[in-house]
Amino acid sequence: MRMRSSSCSFFLLLVLGLLPLSLSEIRFSEVRNDDRPIVPFDQFGFTHKGRLELNVSRISLSNSNLDLSKVGFFLCTLDSWLHVLQQLEDGEIRCTLQSDLVKSVYTFNSLNGKESFNIEYKENDADQYNLVFANCHPQQLKVSMDVKSAMYNLDGRSNTRDYLSAGRTILPKVYFLLSLVYFALAAIWISVLYKKRLTAFRIHYFMLAVVILKALNLLCEAEDKSYIKRTGSAHGWDIIFYIFSFLKGISLFTLIVLIGTGWSFLKPFLQDKEKKVLMIVIPLQVIANIAQVVIDESGPYGHDWVTWKQVFLLVDVVCCCAVLFPIVWSIKNLREAARTDGKAAVNLMKLTLFRHYYIVVICYIYFTRVVVYALETITSYRYSWTSVVAAELATLAFYIFTGYKFKPEAHNPYFVIDDEEEEAAAESLKLEDEFEL
Repeated sequence: MRMRSSSCSFFLLLVLGLLPLSLSEIRFSEVRNDDRPIVPFDQFGFTHKGRLELNVSRISLSNSNLDLSKVGFFLCTLDSWLHVLQQLEDGEIRCTLQSDLVKSVYTFNSLNGKESFNIEYKENDADQYNLVFANCHPQQLKVSMDVKSAMYNLDGRSNTRDYLSAGRTILPKVYFLLSLVYFALAAIWISVLYKKRLTAFRIHYFMLAVVILKALNLLCEAEDKSYIKRTGSAHGWDIIFYIFSFLKGISLFTLIVLIGTGWSFLKPFLQDKEKKVLMIVIPLQVIANIAQVVIDESGPYGHDWVTWKQVFLLVDVVCCCAVLFPIVWSIKNLREAARTDGKAAVNLMKLTLFRHYYIVVICYIYFTRVVVYALETITSYRYSWTSVVAAELATLAFYIFTGYKFKPEAHNPYFVIDDEEEEAAAESLKLEDEFEL
C-alpha cells in the first residue's frame, strides 16, 4: 500500500507543480477504464464565496462490491497534500479520502446504484484548491465517467459568477491595456519607417509585422479571458488566440535569428548554417504550439498531459538556445576578419551592438523562463497576476530595445567607417587580444 501511495503521490505532486494557475473554466472530461489511484482535474483560487459545481454522468465501475467510500472526489491545497503524504507514509491512514486534511466533495458510496450525480459545493475558506479524484482500490477497480466541473467565485453584491481564479480575474484588463501599448508601438514604428523609408531595410518591415502580431495576440487573449471570466467558456476565441500565438511565436524567434545573423543589415542573404537554424526553430515552434493546445484543451486528467507539458518545456528551451548561435557566429566571423582587415576591425568596434543584443536576448530568455516561473512558485495565488505582468513587461522592454537599437538611420554609427576610426580601431584591437562574449 505504501509503494502505491508513494508512486501516486509523486505523480500528483508532479502534476500540481506543472499545473498552470488558470485552469478555471468549465471543463468537460471523459475518463475511460482508468485505474489510476489519483486523477487531478483542475486548480482554482477561491475567495470566501467560492463554488464548485460537479456533474458526473455515465459512471461505470468494474467492481461495485468494494468499499466505495474510498472512491470519490476531494479538494485539497498543495500544503495539505504534503501533510497527507506524511500521514500515508506513517501509516496513520490507508486512503487519501480518510484524511481530515482534505475536503471530501463526494464519495461513490452515496451513488446507491445511480449512474450520475450533481452536487454544488460551497467553499468559504479562501485558498487555492485542486480538484482531485481518488481511487483507493487501484488494482481492483477501473472507473469510467464523464465529468463536468465548474469552479467560480461569487463577486459583488449581485453575486455575479467569476470563472477566473482569484489571482487572475484582473488579467483581461491587463492584456487589453498591453495590446493598446503594442498598437501604439506599431503606429510609432510605421511613422519611423515612413520618415526613414529611404534607409529602411526589409528587416524593419518584418519587425513591424512582429509587433502587430503581438498586439493582436494580446487582444485575442484579453477577449478569451474576458469570455471565460463571464461564462466559463472561450466561445471560440481560444482558436483565434492559438492562431495569433502560433504566428507571434514563430515570427519572434525568426526575427531574433535574422537580426543575430545581420541579415538585411550586413548582408542580403543567409548562409547555409543560418538557414538550418531557421529550419530547426520553425518546426520546433510548430511542435511547441501543438503541445500548448493539447495542454490547454485536455486538462491534467489526461494520461499524456504531463508528457505534453514536458515536451513543451523542452522544445521551448531548445528554441531559446538555438536562436543564440547566429549571434555568436556573427561576432566570431567579424572578429576573425578583423585580424587582417582594418575596416573589419572598425566594424567589430561598431558592432558592439550585437554583443549587447546577445546579452539582452540571454537576459530576456532567463527572465521569462526562469525568474517568472520562480515568481509563480513563491507568490501567493492572490497575486498570481504579477508573474504575467512581469513576463509581459520584460517582453515589452525587449521589443522596445530591439526597435530602438536597430531602427533605420541614414548614417548608422555602427556601420560608418573613416580613416581616423580605422586607425583607432586597429590600435584598440592590439590591446584586446581576447574577445570574450
